[in-house]
Amino acid sequence: MCMCNEKSEKETVQDMLKAIERTYGTVPLVNQVLSEERPDLFIPAVDLSKAVFYGKGEMSRKVRYLAALSAAAALGAEHCMTVQMQMAVKYGATKEEILETMQIASLMAMTHSQSHAFRKFKEMFP
Repeated sequence: MCMCNEKSEKETVQDMLKAIERTYGTVPLVNQVLSEERPDLFIPAVDLSKAVFYGKGEMSRKVRYLAALSAAAALGAEHCMTVQMQMAVKYGATKEEILETMQIASLMAMTHSQSHAFRKFKEMFP
């Protein structure tokens, strides 16, 4: 059976890496490692990412990238914050929207750590 029209996994990975670089101006380290070491995980991860940011949904791309920025900020993912911030701006986010997003993320990260810390405090000092 001839599979002449189907791309090889290697060609698919290379096409995806080129598209990522065109979109973000760089290829994030996570994508570099997965594409080299586990293309079987890289390909579906990229497909999922495309669906989340560019697929069907009610949220605009700007709002999707602001949500991603908020998650990255709350998780302390420095490199992700840079990329998500750039993309949010590309899709129309203002400086003020970026700052508000990061303030919300910071609050959520703080209250998350407080909930764990204060539970331990109450266990120790009921």
